[in-house]
Order: sequence, then C-alpha cells, then structure tokens
Amino acid sequence: MNLENARSNSSIALEKLRLLVHQHGQDTEWRFPPERDLAASMGLGRRAVRRAMEVLEAEGLVWRQQGKGTFLGSRPVLEPQFFGNLADRTNPLEVMEARLQIEPALARMAALRCTGDDIAALERLSKKTVTSSDDDGWELWDSAFHRRIAECAGNGLMLALFDITQRIRQDPDWRRPRALARTPARRERSYRHHEEIVRALASRDGAAAERAMRHHLSVLNADLQAIMHGADEAASADPASGRVAGE
Repeated sequence: MNLENARSNSSIALEKLRLLVHQHGQDTEWRFPPERDLAASMGLGRRAVRRAMEVLEAEGLVWRQQGKGTFLGSRPVLEPQFFGNLADRTNPLEVMEARLQIEPALARMAALRCTGDDIAALERLSKKTVTSSDDDGWELWDSAFHRRIAECAGNGLMLALFDITQRIRQDPDWRRPRALARTPARRERSYRHHEEIVRALASRDGAAAERAMRHHLSVLNADLQAIMHGADEAASADPASGRVAGE
C-alpha cells in the first residue's frame, strides 16, 4: 500500500470512528470493540484504525487503558470516596512525611523541565500567597504553587500521588491545626522559602531545588508537630535549622 492510500484509509477510519463517538456519546460506560474487530467491520487495516484512534485520544474524545480497552470521553480521575476513606486511615503528620518524600524529588525533576513561563507563573503564585488576607486564600495559592512544581516535573504517576496528599489535606478537620500553625511571621518565612525554591528552579539547579523544598517542608512539619503536640502556638521556627524554637 502506498503512502497516499494509507493516509486515505486512516481518514476513512477516523470518519467512521467519529460516527461511533457521536452515536454513543451519552454512554460513558460504552467501550469500543477491539481494534481487530473495528478494522474488520470497516474493511480497513488495523494500522489505519490505530492511527485514527490516536487522533481521537489526542483530542480528548477517547481514553485507553492497557488490557481493558478504549472508552469514550476523558480519562477519569480517582473517585472522591477513595480520598475520603484514605483520610480516615491516616493523619496530618503522615501526610507531611509523604510530602517530604515526594515533593523534594518533584522539585529536583522540575528544575530540569520547567520553562520560562513556569518560572513566571511560580513567581506570581508565590506573591499571591503572601498577599492573601485570610487562611482560605493562603491555602488556595499555596496549594497552586506546589502543584505547579509537581506539574513541571513531568511525571504523571508522581503528580497523581501529589494530588492524593493534597486532596486529603482539604478535609475540614485537618485544616484547623494548619491554620493555627500559620502565624504572620510563619507566612513571611514560607514566602521566603518559596522564593528560594523558585530561584533554584530558575537556575536549573536540581540539587538546590530539592534542598530548598525539603527545608521548606521540614519547617512546616516542625510547626505542625508543635501545634498537634500542644506546644506554644506562637512559637517561631529557626529558618536555619528548620526546627521550632525551644524544641
């Protein structure tokens, strides 16, 4: 088969697949027949069908899962109840332990992969946190800052793990200790940490980005532990050591 015929067959396959998408568009549980069956029903080669399916997937009209098939629509996110059940089986200190393992590695990877636009966005998000006048605003922009770094790392699985920890942290019962640990002085300190992280990312220094993120999260972890263990809520942290003063 020459190149022109191959392109023609792929176009025919794409047209026929679009028709199937239109016919079953309201049924998100509908699954496409196997590739070989589609090819046989269309009188076309499997290569043409595969190419056409790749176009539909790029357009967000279908999603594929190895061993299960091809489905309509966008790839589903993890079910919300999963996060709720997981939140019941863990605690804020465990979440911080997980963040200390995940996010420094994400920062190291992001330093190698982030763009100039990413750096500019991170600078804007960092400024938004320090200018937020309430805890809800701080939570919003701080989470956005950390997630942008996770996105820049370019690892889908690690981003999903990051999202799990973030979703658990939104539980209302978990927000109070974080709010108590967030004094004006600590907000300003976190902003300085964010600036340090962004500088390392902008310099493409993965090791420095990893260190800066680990230091930032270690200090937050010390603050959280002080609150949860009944220490003075107004205790300040030593930025150089990452520990709460008086520990």
